[in-house]
Amino acid sequence: MKTVIISNRLPVKIIEENNEYTFIPSEGGLATGLGDVYKSGNSIWIGWPGIEVPEERQEEVTQKLAELNLYPVFLTQNEINLYYEGFSNEVLWPVFHYLVTYANYEQSYWDCYRSVNEKFAKSAMHVLDRKDKIWIQDYQLLLLPGILREKLPNATIGFFQHIPFPSYEIFRLIPWREELLNGLIGADLIGFHTYDDVRHFISTATRLLPVNSSSNVLNSHERQIVIEAFPMGIDFDKFSDLPVTEKVKKEIDYFRTGKEEMKVILSIDRLDYSKGILERLKAMELLLQEHPEYIGKIELFMIVVPSRDTVPQYSELRDQIDQFVGNLNARYRSINWIPVNYFYRSFPIEVLSALYSTADICLVTPMRDGMNLVSKEYVASRNHEDGVLILSEMAGASKELTDAVIVNPNNIGDIMEAIVTALKMPLEEQQQRMKAMRAIVEKFNVKHWVNNFILRLNEVKDSQKSLLTKHAVNSINEVIAAKYAITTDRVLFLDYDGTLVDFTGNIDDASPDDELYDLIENLTLDHANKVIIISGRRHETLEQWFGHLKVDLIAEHGAWQKSYGDKWNSLPLLTDQWKQEIKTLLETYTDRTPGSFIEEKSYSMVWHYRKAEDGLGDLRANEIVSHMKILAADKGLQLMPGNKVIEFKNIEVNKGKAALNWLYDKNPDFILALGDDHTDEDIFKVLPDNAFTIKVGNNISEAKYYLNDFKEVRKLLWSLVKEEFIERG
Repeated sequence: MKTVIISNRLPVKIIEENNEYTFIPSEGGLATGLGDVYKSGNSIWIGWPGIEVPEERQEEVTQKLAELNLYPVFLTQNEINLYYEGFSNEVLWPVFHYLVTYANYEQSYWDCYRSVNEKFAKSAMHVLDRKDKIWIQDYQLLLLPGILREKLPNATIGFFQHIPFPSYEIFRLIPWREELLNGLIGADLIGFHTYDDVRHFISTATRLLPVNSSSNVLNSHERQIVIEAFPMGIDFDKFSDLPVTEKVKKEIDYFRTGKEEMKVILSIDRLDYSKGILERLKAMELLLQEHPEYIGKIELFMIVVPSRDTVPQYSELRDQIDQFVGNLNARYRSINWIPVNYFYRSFPIEVLSALYSTADICLVTPMRDGMNLVSKEYVASRNHEDGVLILSEMAGASKELTDAVIVNPNNIGDIMEAIVTALKMPLEEQQQRMKAMRAIVEKFNVKHWVNNFILRLNEVKDSQKSLLTKHAVNSINEVIAAKYAITTDRVLFLDYDGTLVDFTGNIDDASPDDELYDLIENLTLDHANKVIIISGRRHETLEQWFGHLKVDLIAEHGAWQKSYGDKWNSLPLLTDQWKQEIKTLLETYTDRTPGSFIEEKSYSMVWHYRKAEDGLGDLRANEIVSHMKILAADKGLQLMPGNKVIEFKNIEVNKGKAALNWLYDKNPDFILALGDDHTDEDIFKVLPDNAFTIKVGNNISEAKYYLNDFKEVRKLLWSLVKEEFIERG
C-alpha cells in the first residue's frame, strides 16, 4: 500500500538548457510539507511537470522523474491556457475569493477542465493499486475524486483545498456547480484550512445535491464523507534555523546597517487582487498624513512576486501599484529616506529570512486567503520573540494566530491604527504575543498537518468499513434468508413511509404501487408468514390501501389496531381533549412557514414541513420542539421529531408497545422489523435479541443493521420470497 499524492504541479521545476532537461526542487509550502511523504520509497507524486514536453521526449522525462518517485501528466499549451489559466484561475479563483465580477464563465474553459481532470485520472490509473491511499490537492482538480471513485469504488481518497471555500450564495453562481460538488464528494475525507470553509461546503452540498448531513458528515449513496478543518503549517525548524546561518547573517548585516533607528515594516505577496496590496499602501499614505511624526522614521519593504501579469486584471493591478508607490514616494521622500521600498521580483529564501528576522512589523492583510503562510514564516523566524504581526481577519491563519493584531482589510483606518499600535507596542507585550504564536506555529507545523490528515483519512475509511458490516445486503442478506428458510412461524413488522415507499412532498401521493402490492401478496401467500404494517398513518388511510390484503394493520403508531378479517380497535382510555390547544399553537408556526401544514389524526397531530424552504423548515421544527416540549409533557403527550415531520401523540401510544402487544401469547421463531425514523426505534428496543432489526438510512440507531432506502428494503423482501419459491420448488 502506498500513498499517491496528486496535484496540479509536481514539486520540481523542469529547466531545459542545450536540449537537456534538469530538475530543480520547488520552494512551495506543499512541496516542503509533503517532501518526506513522497521521498520515502513507498509513495509517488503525480502532476504536471511545468513545461510542454514534446511527445518524442515524454518517455525520457517519465524515466528521469521515476527516479525521484514522481510521475508526470503531460499537458499541451492549449490545455494549460484553458484548464489552468482559464477555468482554474478565471472561474474558480475569483469566485472562491469572493471577487465574482472577475469570473469569466467560458464553456470552452469548462470542457477543457473536465478533460484535463480525466487526463489526470488516466495517468493516476497507470500507477495506482487497489489498496493505495490517494491524496488530491487543491482547486485545479475538483473533479478528480469523483472520476477516480467511479474507476475504483473502494479506494481511499482524500482531498485538500488550499484556498477558501465560498458561501452557498457565491458558489451557486458557477454554472457547473453540481458537477464540481459531485466530483468533490468522490473523496472520503475533504479538508479545508478553517471551520468556516467546512461550514460553507456542507451547507452548499446539502442545498445543491441530494445528500444529507449530520454535524460534519455527509451521507451520499451508502457512503459517508467527512468534512474537516486541517490548518496547514510550515516547516518551523527550517525558518527558525535560517537566521543563524552564515549566509543569512551576512544579509542581515547588509540590510540593517545604517537603519538601526528605523522601524521596518515588511509585506510579501504574490501579485494578486485577493491580497489587499493597494489597501495596504493607502493605509501607509494615511499614516504619513495623520501622523507626520513618523516621516523619516518608518519604511515599508514591499515585495510583490510576479504572477500571471499577462492577464488584464493582473497587469492593471501591477500598474496601479507602480503608480501609487511612485506618487507616494515622490510626495514624501527626502534625500536619504524613502517611505516605500518596492520590489517586483522574487528573492532567494536567505534574503527573505533576513527580512523576516529583522522587520519590526509584518503586515499581512489579504482580502481573502485560505491560510497565508507568510504570517507563519514571519513568526517562525522571530527567534528573539519580538516583532509584531498585523494580520487580516480574512486569512485562515487569523483563526490560529489570535495574538496577532487582527484587522479588517477593507478598513484602511483600521490598518493604519494597527500599525501605530504596533509601533508603540512595548517589548514585553511583543514578546508575550510572539511567544504564544511561536508555540502554535511550532506545534501545528506542516508535518503535524500531513500526519493529521492521513490519520483521519484512515479513521474515516475504517468507520466506513464498520458501517458496511452492518449494511444488510449480500452476506447479511444471506444470513436473514437462511434463517427465513428454516423457520415456520414468522412475523414481519413493516413501517410504511420511507421504508416500503419513498417520501413525497405530498402525503397523499405516497399510495402503494403495483410492485408493492405484488410483494406483500407474495409474502402473505406463505402461511408461515404474518405481515404487520405498522405506520403513523391514519387508520382510514391504511384501511383504504391495505384492507383487502391478508395483513394485520397498526395505525397512528399503535392508537388503532386491526387483525386480518377483524374490525378496527382503538386503545382504551385515550383522550383527544388536548388537540385544540396544540393545534392553535401549531397554526402560528404554519402561518410563518410557507409550505408547512398540519395533519390531524384521531389521537395525534402532525406538523409536516417537507415542502418548506430548506433550512427554514428545520429552524421552525427546532423552535416547535423547544417551545412545546414542556407543554406536551404536561398534557401526557410525546413529542416525536421524524423525517420532515413533528408528531404530538398520547404517551401511551408507541410502536414498541403496539408490537409487544401484538406478540403477546405468540412465540414466533423469526422476527424481522424495518423502519426509518424515531418512532421505529421503539420497536427495535423492545424486540427480543434474536430478531432482525433494520433501520432504513445509516444514522445511529438501536437496530442491528441498516439499509439505505426503500429500494433496498424491497430487494431484501423479494429475496426472501424468492428463497421460499426455491425451497418449495
